[in-house]
Amino acid sequence: MQPDHVHFVGSIGLDTVDDVLKACGRTLGRRLKRLPDGEPGGRRLWVSWQVPLLRASPFLRQVGQSQFPLELIPGVKPEEIRFGELGYSREARISYQDFCAARERGDVPKNVRFQVSLPTPFAVIGAFVHGEGVPQVLAAYEQAMIREVRSICAAIPHADLAIQWDVCIEMLAWDGRPSPFTPRIENKEEAIPRPIGKLCDTIPEDVEVGIHLCYGDYDAKHFIEPVDAAKMVELANAIADVTKHPLAFVHIPVPVSRDDDAFFEPLEELKLDPGTEVYLGLVHEDGAEATKRRIATAKRHLAEFGIATECGIARQRTVQRVERLIRIHAESSVEPPD
Repeated sequence: MQPDHVHFVGSIGLDTVDDVLKACGRTLGRRLKRLPDGEPGGRRLWVSWQVPLLRASPFLRQVGQSQFPLELIPGVKPEEIRFGELGYSREARISYQDFCAARERGDVPKNVRFQVSLPTPFAVIGAFVHGEGVPQVLAAYEQAMIREVRSICAAIPHADLAIQWDVCIEMLAWDGRPSPFTPRIENKEEAIPRPIGKLCDTIPEDVEVGIHLCYGDYDAKHFIEPVDAAKMVELANAIADVTKHPLAFVHIPVPVSRDDDAFFEPLEELKLDPGTEVYLGLVHEDGAEATKRRIATAKRHLAEFGIATECGIARQRTVQRVERLIRIHAESSVEPPD
């Protein structure tokens, strides 16, 4: 039996929000439980659209002649640092109007939630701010992100809303292998899961919360490839253990070359609440038959899961490639029972 649910991580490289909602909603219908707006425009490059905001801060300055990294201006006190609107709530409120219109037209099924995908604050500040002031800047940015979440939750009916935290830089740190994007984090068993749990717990209980574990999507490829699912299973379990808010779903990426038991076997160690859905990012451009091979192997180690791509599908992807990936989701899954 093929999976009957499909998940989209965030970016979907079509031209407009309406294009995304129409293409995904009409092609996949009841297979969808949640649907993002596709993150068009500047959000197509994930956290990069936050660079102008950081450069405009009166508390930060450039290091050298490049646009980033940035650093805290000497003499600024921690309590002085503050960020205003980050833009995520404004974008979500606008896209939700498009979502409602698409649902009213019948492009999106009635019971699908509007998904807002957000980076963890560490992903933004860790990427673009360096120096001794990083902890103070991170604390201020985290408070700004929490205000964004509260604004989103105030504007969008909770029964219509799902919030996904994109856990990328922390995932690389948890994995521990070197890459240009892997930060050094001391005491990572404590320092990584708890801030993510804190973010989850700021969200009202009747708003769905999910986690996207990520190895990056630079030029449509991971920063580094996971050896197997073990590190992702470890981090998923660690986050679930410290989070009071129930996790509606966890997304785990799967490299295109892996249809072997060795990759999927660690999934047997997942210790999630029975109500937490698992989505495996095993949909790739090599087509439905290859995707079904990965599904068949995964089924030997995890009885129930939905399918997704390994990350967003915007970078280095044309409209034609994105439309093909959406079709592969449909060809590799089935309609859920009534």
